[in-house]
Amino acid sequence: MFVATNRLFVSPDRSEEFEAHFRNNMNSYLAGVKGLRRSTLLRPVSAEHPYVSINEFDSEDDFRAWVASDSFKQAHARNRGIARNVTGNAVETFQVAEDLVLQL
Repeated sequence: MFVATNRLFVSPDRSEEFEAHFRNNMNSYLAGVKGLRRSTLLRPVSAEHPYVSINEFDSEDDFRAWVASDSFKQAHARNRGIARNVTGNAVETFQVAEDLVLQL
């Protein structure tokens, strides 16, 4: 599995608007993305920490194909609303080394 994270720095006074736009983009542009297993947005507990977007893909090739897709470009267009709320970001990518799933 391949995981891409994006740390998104958002001013606390813009958080509600950011979350609404992000949620809309997730629902509008992620359905049917080849190899995308899960997409999660984590809300920071303290104001000085960023949001974290986590996207889990079957493979790095699936991730790269998504980044090159029209769907990705539309979702990340400057006029989509999210960009105006983000003051900085940092993308990081990972190969899963170990995955433990516990049944509760």
